[in-house]
Amino acid sequence: MLRHRFQLVRLRTLLRNRVHAVLADLGHDRVGGGCFTGPGRDWLASLDLPDASRRVVDDLLHVMDALQVPIDALDKQLTACARGDPAVKALTTLPGVGTLTALVIITEVGDITRFPSARKLAAWAGLTPTVRASDLTVHQGHISKQGSAWLRWILCEAAQTAKRSPAFADTYQAIAARRGKPIATTAIARKLLTRAFHLLRALRADQDQRKRPPR
Repeated sequence: MLRHRFQLVRLRTLLRNRVHAVLADLGHDRVGGGCFTGPGRDWLASLDLPDASRRVVDDLLHVMDALQVPIDALDKQLTACARGDPAVKALTTLPGVGTLTALVIITEVGDITRFPSARKLAAWAGLTPTVRASDLTVHQGHISKQGSAWLRWILCEAAQTAKRSPAFADTYQAIAARRGKPIATTAIARKLLTRAFHLLRALRADQDQRKRPPR
């Protein structure tokens, strides 16, 4: 359900981008607000567009409105699934991690005990750099992009917010100055996953302790 929801959102984003492209070709740009809010829709309706362009924009808006129905239904269902889940509650204490992001982490990772360390989990998620070694030197390349693409994607999305938080801002700025913003954002995603690992392992240990019969 999570993957289906995000695929629908991606499709909606493609449609929005198409609307923006049509408007840009005609020299229209709404400053100070989006095109898809209530006022934005009124602005779109007021534009004097060529017949073909009006048809394209109206058709795209119609499909976007149709997509919103299953997206809203999925959001409601997924929020209900997350309600009262201690793992979701723990993960949403992390900067940039909301309910849906927490659910993706939980469902993609599965049983946290199958990973002996946070580094193993980061490697499985494809967030660790590749290493090329010769007799004299070791070079770290780009991230491996192996493992769960969904987990890697949602963590990088969460990092866009987390990198501005007090917990990560200094680290992000330092890495960005040395190696660039994309690599710094990936580093924050990896740190988020490391913190998620420790939260989930602590929660699992607590649950196992509660299940043990008293002596």
